[in-house]
Amino acid sequence: MKVKFKDSLVIGFALFAMFFGAGNLIFPPLLGVVSGTKWFTSFAAFLFADGGLALLGVIALTRTDGDMEALFTRAGRFIGVLIGSLMILCIGPFLAIPRTAATTYEIGIKPTIGTGLSPIIFAIIFFAIVLVLTIKPSKVVDIVGAFLTPALLICLAVLIIKGVVSPLGQPLERTLVDNLAVNGINEGYQTMDAMASCIFAGIVISSIRQKGYTERKVMVKATIVAGIVAVIGMAFVYGGLTYLGATVSPIYDNTVERTALIVSITEGILGGTGKVILAIIVALACLTTAIGLSSSCGNYFSQLTKGKLKYEVIVVVVCVFSAVVSNFGVDKIIAIAAPILGMIYPAVVAFIFLGMINDKIKNNNVFKCAIWVAVILGVLHTLPGIKAFANVTALANFAATLDKLPGGNIGFFWAIPVLIAGIIGRFIPSKNA
Repeated sequence: MKVKFKDSLVIGFALFAMFFGAGNLIFPPLLGVVSGTKWFTSFAAFLFADGGLALLGVIALTRTDGDMEALFTRAGRFIGVLIGSLMILCIGPFLAIPRTAATTYEIGIKPTIGTGLSPIIFAIIFFAIVLVLTIKPSKVVDIVGAFLTPALLICLAVLIIKGVVSPLGQPLERTLVDNLAVNGINEGYQTMDAMASCIFAGIVISSIRQKGYTERKVMVKATIVAGIVAVIGMAFVYGGLTYLGATVSPIYDNTVERTALIVSITEGILGGTGKVILAIIVALACLTTAIGLSSSCGNYFSQLTKGKLKYEVIVVVVCVFSAVVSNFGVDKIIAIAAPILGMIYPAVVAFIFLGMINDKIKNNNVFKCAIWVAVILGVLHTLPGIKAFANVTALANFAATLDKLPGGNIGFFWAIPVLIAGIIGRFIPSKNA
């Protein structure tokens, strides 16, 4: 059965809309600032860790018909539920949801109406709206969401094209970070799209089935073609924004706030009116993202506890907690996120890679050994970057040794040890083997 290009295009745009969060716009411009003329290296690494891993995540979940629990619990119920729950908490109240409110305030409120409205009052208003529309879903959210993505894309296309034709400056031939690839990958991790792909895969697969593609091989093909469409869209937006950041590298350095940078670039290219239009669209897009993520969080933990935790109660807790965290500000939330993501991302990516060959792995010990090693190495490699462990020489030396392994220069220090662990697991007898 052939996959119709029209169907792939529709599904591809849906994928793009899912992964293209308004809050993600704040990362590429700073990549351009710190990399100057080498901006493409940073962008390519960012795109791989964002759109690339997200696409692989959706493809991997086609092997289990979109059932994340079925894939993750192959490593054991405890570690599977732990990683799954941490992922949901990261794209939920710990990081992503608070960041939507903080981004809205710093891009939408502060640059347009000033600091007259305090971030605390704004957070209360923002999450009161989120709470009402999450507990009692309305078609308004779907309608607004369907309008916002195209509107935001048009606004960004105008910004990028004008910024390329009439750049604000010339990129500097210098870099402000030691390893552009690792920095780009780490910034890509901050979007958390690879994690989100494991959650959204079921929606994508359901959409593919509804179009008549039910055979596994055809589903994978449809997902790949649709994914290519989505990644092309991401490449245009994120590549353009990274370049715009590079054009202002003579003006800014890596100490500039991400939100202030995107606002400044927009005002410089499109003027005050453009800045206001972008602010409004980003604010509304962040609101709909917060509603979607809050709902996903409520559904996940309600199902996980078999209804013992009520959806409504979970959503209330998520909104209250997110409102508090959002007042830390975007850059502080990102700083908090970095070590958390550093600890769990190796396991998440390992799950995705193992999921790609899930049907061929008959022994669950492959998953168990590989994922446990990924978790342990992720934690040990991240600890030296945390202030409380910064002076522990043994940890610092171990992390430095990991970085010397193949793949360490691009942040995949864990890849070879995890591969070896998985091979060892293959030869350990398992009840399911």
